Amino acid sequence: MPVAHYFSERPEGGARPGTTGSVTLVLPDLHLRLATGGGMFSPGRIDPGTRVLLETVPPPPATGDLLDLGCGYGPIALTMATRAPQATVWAVDVNRSALELCAANATAHGLYKVRSMHADEVPPDVRFAAIWSNPAIRIGKPALHAMLTRWLDRLAPGGAAHLVVQKHLGSDSLQRWLAGQGHPVTRVASRSSYRILKVEAKVESR
Repeated sequence: MPVAHYFSERPEGGARPGTTGSVTLVLPDLHLRLATGGGMFSPGRIDPGTRVLLETVPPPPATGDLLDLGCGYGPIALTMATRAPQATVWAVDVNRSALELCAANATAHGLYKVRSMHADEVPPDVRFAAIWSNPAIRIGKPALHAMLTRWLDRLAPGGAAHLVVQKHLGSDSLQRWLAGQGHPVTRVASRSSYRILKVEAKVESR
């Protein structure tokens, strides 16, 4: 029987009351203690790719709707909310256990404009001024491409996504694929084996 992964809706070994741990996210502008649990991405530490993203991405828009795609227990979403307290941050995942912890972490830090929500429950009319993501590359290319297409198509005019991807997990091929889909895409940072890709809305053909 296959092992359930953190990108499943209810992974085996998911967080249960009394069984969570915690990690600390320390950046120059914030210090957050985050509850974590089994059955989700990087529960024992802040993932290095996530850290590279948060240390290099430009400030999010001060207002509007912002998206953390694949939020897990919330380090990216809570950073967005701390840096843009007037914005609404949509913390989106398919992992229900992770969403519950993300919501609890946001509440613990008084970040009440974070909306932790299953990917299928986000209102279809919401458009995002910014998307930040450490995407689930290991779900495979077809699923990854479908996921990115779904959400990048919801960028607001002038909005941009910033994605962190490891080089050996296909950052260069992903950049080429995004460009082939009509998205202006630029590598804006590179550290160790990680690449930060800035992806803009598709250029509509005339």
